[in-house]
Amino acid sequence: MMMADSGSTEEVAVIGNTDITSAESENNIINTVMVEKGTALLRKMEINVAESEKRTGKNTVNMQETYTVYLIETRPAETVLEGGTPATPDTLWRRYSEFELLRTYLLVTYPYIIIPPLPEKRAEFVWHKLSADNLDPDFVERRRVGLENFLLRVASHPVLSNDKIFFLFLTEEKGWREAVLETGFQDKVDSRLKSLSAMFRVKNPDKRFTALKHYSDELNTVISQLLRVRAKVADRLYGVYKVHGNYGRVFSEWSAIEKEMGDGLQSAGHHMDTYAASIDDILEEEEHYADQLKEYLFYTDAVRSVCRKHELIQYELEMAAQDLVHKKQQKEELVTGTVRVFSLKGMTSKLFGQESQEQRESRLAALEQSIQEGEEMVKEKNTECQEFVRTAWEDIERFKEQKDKDLREALISYAIMQISMCKKGIQVWSNAKDCFNKM
Repeated sequence: MMMADSGSTEEVAVIGNTDITSAESENNIINTVMVEKGTALLRKMEINVAESEKRTGKNTVNMQETYTVYLIETRPAETVLEGGTPATPDTLWRRYSEFELLRTYLLVTYPYIIIPPLPEKRAEFVWHKLSADNLDPDFVERRRVGLENFLLRVASHPVLSNDKIFFLFLTEEKGWREAVLETGFQDKVDSRLKSLSAMFRVKNPDKRFTALKHYSDELNTVISQLLRVRAKVADRLYGVYKVHGNYGRVFSEWSAIEKEMGDGLQSAGHHMDTYAASIDDILEEEEHYADQLKEYLFYTDAVRSVCRKHELIQYELEMAAQDLVHKKQQKEELVTGTVRVFSLKGMTSKLFGQESQEQRESRLAALEQSIQEGEEMVKEKNTECQEFVRTAWEDIERFKEQKDKDLREALISYAIMQISMCKKGIQVWSNAKDCFNKM
């Protein structure tokens, strides 16, 4: 939860409020954990990542490598009559790096949108018994689910779903990479140094975006801590279940030397063994809930990306305004003949004499032209900044509603799973008690 003093009530209300009064914003809400068929694309097309496949080939430096490709299936979203046959899906294979290229293109092309994140390339925040190998079948399966979720997130977005490059990604296996490079999006990428300069030099940052960036940092910290704690708990849980496996082995061995108690001990050992064997499936299921938290861990970077872009636009506006003030000051000095600040030109004039009337008029005309261009630049940057804030905040409101709903449902489902797991543990010992009572 965000904390704020009494002077920042407005900013907190913007970020923390879960009620949207705008009808336009209500139409943009994603109403399920995955997506709702609310965009034109999802009304026309079904999208899924059906399977993965391990392949071996040579990379760009002619070295042998093993990699994974994912099968994307698309089919017309038409209602199939009872007894009818669904349309055959169109299919194509994509590597993870192609998903990365698509997302980079979207980040650059739509800087005011919180672009959905990709699933992790290598496993993080895992309990130590789980493989962190990016070619591990269980990890690849979770990443397949994550990539499908990414595509559905983009396809459900009111703006991103209409992008032509995204449509080509889904439908054209060959030529897509060339098409995305031809857009020239790489030339629009802002340098990290430029973004850092803007962050430290903006004089009048927007309080809403400053609060949003702080909230994103705090959310990142909280989710990271939660994932670490979950991994530690999973390790302990794994140990508890394996202890039950030891109980099962001991009861089974004990039953072999007991005549009257043998059946009861063997039955109790069977219950313990079954319970112990279920831990791998349980913790694998837990990883799917952890992946939902990880998605929003990665979403925080997308939120910060929007904030950084706003800082850059704000910085460019302030620099344009500052340059215009400087030019107007030069004009005033030229017209009045007074110099407010020391300048090389002013010192040169004193040393070598005043410039001619024609020179002054020529300089004045150039300054007036430069001032006019500066005013147009300030106006253009101001309009760009206002439009960015408007469109970005619409998307932030949409994202906020989506986040609240998704995380609430994921945490409730996780809690229900834990309760169910505890009930099974109680049932195992109840069954063992019954076995002992019958001896």
